[in-house]
Parts: sequence; structure tokens; C-alpha cells
Amino acid sequence: MPVSATYQPARDHESLGPALFDPVQPARFPRHVLRFRNQRHAERVGLGALTPAEWEAHFARFEPLPGSLQQPLALRYHGYQFRSYNPNLGDGRGFLHAQLRDPVDGRLLDLATKGSGQTPWSRGGDGRLTLKGGVREILATELLEARGVNTSKTFSLFETGEQLIRGDEPSPTRSSVLVRLGHSHIRFGTFERLAWQRDAESAQRLVRFCLERYYPEVPPDERPEAARLLANVALRSADLAASWMAAGFVHGVLNTDNMNIAGESFDYGPWRFLPTFDLGFTAAYFDHSGLYAFGRQPDAVLWNLERLAEALAPLAPEAELAQAIDGYAPAFEAALHRRVLGRLGLRPRGGDEDGLLVRALFTWMHEQQADYDQAFHDWYGGAASAGRAARSPQRELHRGDAFERFRRWLDTYEATHPERLSHTLMQRERPESLLIDEVEALWEPIAAADDWAPLEAKVAAIREAGALMGQGPGA
Repeated sequence: MPVSATYQPARDHESLGPALFDPVQPARFPRHVLRFRNQRHAERVGLGALTPAEWEAHFARFEPLPGSLQQPLALRYHGYQFRSYNPNLGDGRGFLHAQLRDPVDGRLLDLATKGSGQTPWSRGGDGRLTLKGGVREILATELLEARGVNTSKTFSLFETGEQLIRGDEPSPTRSSVLVRLGHSHIRFGTFERLAWQRDAESAQRLVRFCLERYYPEVPPDERPEAARLLANVALRSADLAASWMAAGFVHGVLNTDNMNIAGESFDYGPWRFLPTFDLGFTAAYFDHSGLYAFGRQPDAVLWNLERLAEALAPLAPEAELAQAIDGYAPAFEAALHRRVLGRLGLRPRGGDEDGLLVRALFTWMHEQQADYDQAFHDWYGGAASAGRAARSPQRELHRGDAFERFRRWLDTYEATHPERLSHTLMQRERPESLLIDEVEALWEPIAAADDWAPLEAKVAAIREAGALMGQGPGA
């Protein structure tokens, strides 16, 4: 196999022992039609030279990558789903296919699947993924990456030639198998399962594994390892929640089995990007109470961290675990200010002024129900963009006391990258966005005529916008 010299295989997960996973066999599919290959991330991890046949062998038939896991592992975990504990979870339609190390930063990476067949944890499901679901995951990960969110990457998508029956979309529908590249397959629910089983020995071993693999930069201190891990997971989770808010993203299903130990966003089902500033906006049609609405995401993440602390209770004093979580709120606030100013292209000051600017922005956007993405596009670079903002499709919203307060704060900030303001993308009337109507419009030609050109063009446009903002592999 023509892997690059930078390819660094790993099989670290096996060291955790069989209590945490089940070896499984991938499904056999009638067809393997490549629909998406993430060449830029393949090149980063040393797999860019794979031929089409080799790519199919490893990411559709799931033949082992050299030096990595020799058999797929369906991981075991529990989770709170809409705050009800479910002990019957685990990888039900996916598995950990391979591990490797990022040759750029040395971090451990996982190649995990979605739609790769039944496992012991399928709970009667068919273990498959719809093609539309795969397309939606491509779009979510591409735009989140372009907006600087710490997200898994859609690595590969094959159409698999089966007809699936689903209640939430016209059936039968086309099938697919997806591979995602991420920094950890270990979820909050992995620890919850061990606590449920009172397996403190395995939990302690898992804590140490996570510190060594995912937080090697964190020096040892006098705290128990579990408290040290929780404190750092809380900091990364705070930044993740802040990045969703700045990006105008609603994950939709923030259950504890959908939160991982590396603070990375993954597993995109009923996600949405905000059309207008609306704290109550929900992504999942079944979220009737708005538990995971846009404005409740930071609290949902904190609630999940508290459940993780409960799972770690046998390993550290309660007071130390509580103190570890106490860092979440100030870290979230600081990250939100930094993330919002970053999206506005403004140089942070690091003091109360940053919070006042962010509050003024959100107050104006809320009162006027401003288009979320348009507002950031119009005012990127601050006062230097006033002329472009005056031509905005929502220029009529640039009025009133709330807007004037925002504008007064805005005028006191400097642009971090004034050279970007002359770029053709910044001269466009509208920014690159991805509301639900466009997602459906991108799917329509695929469903009707197997036309993938609009999707490919959208991905290229998103990547161009991300590159302008310094986001993407190697950025």
C-alpha cells in the first residue's frame, strides 16, 4: 500500500482491554460507489496516495490499515439521552476502524464509521446510514471546520446500493457508509458505563489512558488523576460550546454519549445553523421541550460534565471534582468573547470591554432578529466595513438604540486582518452559509438525477471561505 512516509499507524485502544469493546465484522454491501474523499485530510495523515481501489478496500470493505487495528471494535458505553439514563447503548451502527497519529501535532487520531452494519449494540436496528444522512454530515463538518469549530472530519463516504426504510424521510431511500476522522472515540458515556458496573479499576485505567493520549501537555500535579482529567475536559468543552454559539450552530442532540473526552464535536444528526438570532431555536423535531435549543447548549454541556463528575466519583473526592467543573463557566465566557471577536475579525482586548461588545452585538441581533451569518459578514473588520455594511441586504436593521450601542463599541476595536477586507469573498453581498433550505436544495439534484455537482461546488466554496479565515488542515 503506497502510504506516505508520514503515515503513523497506532492501535492504542486495544491496550484498554476487552471490557470496553467488542470485536465485530463489517457489513458486506452490494455496491461501493465513492461519493466523497477528503483528500486534504488524507494527505495530512499520510493516506493521500491511496489508489481508488485501496481507498475502497479500506473504507468500504474495511480491510485493516497496515500496522493499525486488525479488527473493527464496537465500543461500549452508556448515556443520558434527553436526561434519562440508558444502559443499553454502544456503537450500534459504527465501530472504531483504525487509529493513527497526526504527523503534524502528534495527537492520536481515530477513524470511526457510521452505517457499517450491525453490532451487539444495534438494539434491533439495521446498522445502516442513509445517503442523505451522509451528505448532511459532510456539510456539517465542512462548514464547522471552516468556522474554526473543533470538529470531527468527514473522511470518506461510499454509497452502498441498499434500500433503507426510514420513518423520517421518503422510503425506501439510498444507503451509505461513512468514515469520520476524529481525536477520540471515548465518550462521557464510556465512564458512565464503568461507574454503572462499579468497575473502578477499568475507570482508573481509562482516566490514565485519556490523560496520556489526549492531554499530554498537561503536567502532573497534586490532584487525583480523575480530577485533573475532568478539569481539562471542562476547559475544552467550554471552548467547544462557545465555538458553537459563535458559529450559530445547533447540534441538536447533546446527550452524554454524544460528548467526547477530547472536547470535539461529532455525530451530526438533526443539526441546524441559525437563520436569525433566536436563543430558543431547536434542531431536532423531537426536542419538544427545547432542551437542546441554541441558547441552552452551554448549560447542556455543563449538565453533561456534572454527570461525568458523578461517574468519576469513585476515583476522586467530591470537592476536587466540583472544583474541576467550576472552571467551566469562566472558561466558556472567555472563549465566547474570543470566538465572537474572532468571527468579527477584531483584535480582542481581554478585559470587560470584549464582553460588553459581545453583549451589545447579541442584544441588537436579538431585538432586530438579524440574519446571524449576515451580521458577522457585514461587520467583519469593524468600522472599516461600514461602507460594505451600508449595502447589506439587512441594512434597514442598522438602526435603533441597541444597534447604536453595538456600533459605538465596534468603532473602538481594530481589525486583526484588514487585508482580508479586499478579498472577493468579502465583497460579496451575502456570506457562505448553510440553512436547512439550502441543505435540502443540495440534496434534491442528488435524489432526482444523481447530480453531485452542486454539493461539490458547495464544499469547494465553504473551503475557500475557511481558507480566507485561516481554517483548515495546517491552518
